[in-house]
Amino acid sequence: MKPGRLLPLLLLAGCALDAGEGFAVLEPTVHATYVPAVSRDAGDGFQRLASDYQVRLDSAALGVSHVELVGGSGGGGPTTFDPANPPPGYSLCHNGHCHSDSGALVDYEDIEAELGGGASSSVVAALHVDGTLDLLTSAATPVECEPDCELPRTALSRGVWEVTAVTLTGVVRDSRASPRLQEVPFRLTLESTGGEEAEPLFTVTGDVDVPSDREHKPRVKLDLSLAVPPSIFDTVDWAQVTPGADGVLDLGTAANEATRKALLAELAELTPQAEVRREDR
Repeated sequence: MKPGRLLPLLLLAGCALDAGEGFAVLEPTVHATYVPAVSRDAGDGFQRLASDYQVRLDSAALGVSHVELVGGSGGGGPTTFDPANPPPGYSLCHNGHCHSDSGALVDYEDIEAELGGGASSSVVAALHVDGTLDLLTSAATPVECEPDCELPRTALSRGVWEVTAVTLTGVVRDSRASPRLQEVPFRLTLESTGGEEAEPLFTVTGDVDVPSDREHKPRVKLDLSLAVPPSIFDTVDWAQVTPGADGVLDLGTAANEATRKALLAELAELTPQAEVRREDR
């Protein structure tokens, strides 16, 4: 959702409460981290890929504008449609969302609400990140709520991260006896255009279980995290990537559009995690 369209929806959701009137108060943090696998360790910082290539990341960052917290009276209950047989207008349902004919990724709960088969859900609050999360040095970063961290009576069910920039640089090499390419640097630098009205490059969605009521402790320490594994590169055929004039395998060029889209699709399949701790005020 574009930030410019977010505020009216949030106000309608009832977040603009005076101090002490909310049913819960969020204390949120957000972080994203590159997570090398011990089983893939090839030495010198390289990670083995399923393709027999090996990748070392020298810099990695995600730009995130917002994390939208979605909830409703029905929470994140079970869906009433079969993802294996999606309704008209949707296809390729997996990992909690379907591909719509418009090209957008739509969560199961939203499709259910559209079909009238479940409780409605809406954006209850949005965490204003609007910055870069360094995947190699990331620490949990406190973030602000828009418009307020006081929650009405509701049940948060999921968080939707809007990723607006990706930066990846490193080195790739081939472990086969007859290498398909020599050790060579690569890069991807991509950012949404259009300022505040820019559409995200992609979104990732994870479950968030936060009831906001009088039955639970009101102070909610919410830690949202995203782990990025080396497996995002497993499907990249690096020998088919066209190098730039400087010899770097530049995934941001038009010549490498198919590879870039495939890599972004791998990133979009990641699932953020949420750690919740509740305390008295």
